[in-house]
Amino acid sequence: MTTERIIEGDACVAEGAAWLAGHCPRMAAALELTGPLPLRLRPDGFAQLLSAIVSQQVSVASARAIWGRMQAAKFTGPRKIMWASDDDLRAVGLSRQKIRYARELAAARINYPALRNKPTQEVVAELVMVPGIGIWTAEIYAMFSLGRADVFAPGDLALQEGARMLYDLSERPKERALREMAEDWSPWRSVAARTLWAYYHVQTRKLTEVS
Repeated sequence: MTTERIIEGDACVAEGAAWLAGHCPRMAAALELTGPLPLRLRPDGFAQLLSAIVSQQVSVASARAIWGRMQAAKFTGPRKIMWASDDDLRAVGLSRQKIRYARELAAARINYPALRNKPTQEVVAELVMVPGIGIWTAEIYAMFSLGRADVFAPGDLALQEGARMLYDLSERPKERALREMAEDWSPWRSVAARTLWAYYHVQTRKLTEVS
């Protein structure tokens, strides 16, 4: 059973933000701009990972449209995915590759309740064994569906760009470099991620308003 801190509500996020502000002046400055951070917790389980697969390499609008059609067709559970024909799944908008990934996820028979009690490292290792689920997806799942307080997703481009802006870096940090930077934000790396996302959105909105 994991002993890792779990984010359960806004108070946990606020606690993490206060720790980061006291630990790092730049994080404190970012939090002054962003204000209170969003909780962003999501359900866990098969449907959440399937939705992540659907969202890969398509726009947000397209992903929402496809997912809406899948929900209408009740293609959000493992048995429904396995029973559906390829034509059925293509009809709701899945590509051939995503049909394969959806079936791989359904066949994996992941014990989702058991993931809640496993260390994050084990959760990520188990999830990335499924074709179509990479490290980024697994870390995002651990962060928002399992509520882990000390997990980061350094492969995220918005996090990389947010870190570049906040820390006045000459270029966007690569995944390995940002993972090393994030070690300084432990034990609240998930809140640091929320901070960088929020800061990135504030800064990009300012740039849009200026232009």
